[in-house]
Amino acid sequence: MEDILASSVFYEVAALLVLGVAVGMVALLLRQPLIVGLIAAGILAGPAALGIARSGEYIDLLSELGIAVLLFLVGLKLDLSLVRNLGRVALATGLGQVAFTALFGYLLCLLLGLGALESLYVAVALTFSSTIIIVKLLSDKREIDSLHGRIALGFLIVQDIFVVLAMVVVSAMAAGAGEASAMAGLARVVAGGVAMLVAVGFIIRFIAGPLTARLARAPELLAGFAIGWAALLAAVGDYVGLGKELGGLLAGVALASTPYREAIAARLASLRDFLLLFFFIALGSRLDLASMGEQVGAALALSAFVLIGNPLIVVVIMDYMGYRRRTGLLAGLTVAQISEFSLIFMAMGVALGHVAEPALGLVTLVGLVTIALSTYMITHSHKLAAWLDAPLRMFEREHPWREALEAGNTAVATDKADVVLFGLGRFGGNIAQHLRARGLTMLGVDFDPEAVRQWHEQGFAALYGDASDRIDRRPAAGGRALGGVRHSRPGRRGDA
Repeated sequence: MEDILASSVFYEVAALLVLGVAVGMVALLLRQPLIVGLIAAGILAGPAALGIARSGEYIDLLSELGIAVLLFLVGLKLDLSLVRNLGRVALATGLGQVAFTALFGYLLCLLLGLGALESLYVAVALTFSSTIIIVKLLSDKREIDSLHGRIALGFLIVQDIFVVLAMVVVSAMAAGAGEASAMAGLARVVAGGVAMLVAVGFIIRFIAGPLTARLARAPELLAGFAIGWAALLAAVGDYVGLGKELGGLLAGVALASTPYREAIAARLASLRDFLLLFFFIALGSRLDLASMGEQVGAALALSAFVLIGNPLIVVVIMDYMGYRRRTGLLAGLTVAQISEFSLIFMAMGVALGHVAEPALGLVTLVGLVTIALSTYMITHSHKLAAWLDAPLRMFEREHPWREALEAGNTAVATDKADVVLFGLGRFGGNIAQHLRARGLTMLGVDFDPEAVRQWHEQGFAALYGDASDRIDRRPAAGGRALGGVRHSRPGRRGDA
């Protein structure tokens, strides 16, 4: 019997893999984001369609491992000095977005005819954004290390902490122990979080370097250790109440200071993509399409609120803190969806009898709409930023001082540059090396303060900005621009 059961699970996983690849290929042929295709594959595999996904326990196990590996790889790239610099921005943006969404979402739910308690549950559920989907999309676009990517990761961590606190309170209510149990649960989460941070700090200081140096003698062992370490801290994080996501992230941070982090990341990238296939299939298979029919109108209204309101509040908060409207929009677009935790939170409310099944169906439909549409919004975020540049001008200060300060801009003799190079990432760096070898002088321009600062450290002239900014000096005769941007006369858009 056990052999038959094991074989049936193997057949099921094989069928899910084939279905996921097939639907993913259709999505790519239609030029749709791969995540949308994988969620669609999950819907097809679920009980509402083909009914393939029956072994939820095994699928969940693979998806949870994928989550741990994904956040571990993000943690590997997390520079603690950047965390300190962006901590205040992340905290203000995260708390501001949560407060805005909860308050106005509650009022909107009341206008839609929901009861007070149902409105509260739905409003809180709308504040959760999907860290997994956002990080995956930003990683695919190689924007995790960008300024807006780092800020988004910061306020997603703030959101995750809020998720943990909300879950602790609801779990305490489910246990029927009341306020005392809720306070005890919060105390346990805080104590566990502090203990994990202390342990990770000790490992960074004394253990990570020597241990990885020894393991690096056998690359396969180093990769196996990384997977086990990510799973271990994800499990510990889940046990103390912080969640698997934050546990996996801390596992990566613990090894981020070692010289082997790039090798680890390269070896685990394919495994991450394989395991995350099951995460998106599991997410799609749980969407109960049968309970959504009567909720379409309310779901569309709430979806529009999440898709428009969440990015807008991030733009406003980041403008107030001295960032450009473009940076604010690129970061804000990442929170234009709700999370898989929103469905879990609502399911807990249903189990408690606080909300009815239709409320869960409503949030499920909002999740389906916002996840699908926000995937397109994040994928094409730079085009959206260009289209919305003029309407969002009202939200930007005359001098976005914080980005210029972080970039460390200094006076540059722009009239002596042979070439103006827009974009100072890896591709721009390779171009710069070739141009320098040919004896040409360059002025680099980028809207990522960290990229500008790194160029200054390498001895290149660089300014914070983009092609839409104006510089009062005109380039010397024969000056050239790369990337399809030409020099314009002073006073016109596009001056460089």
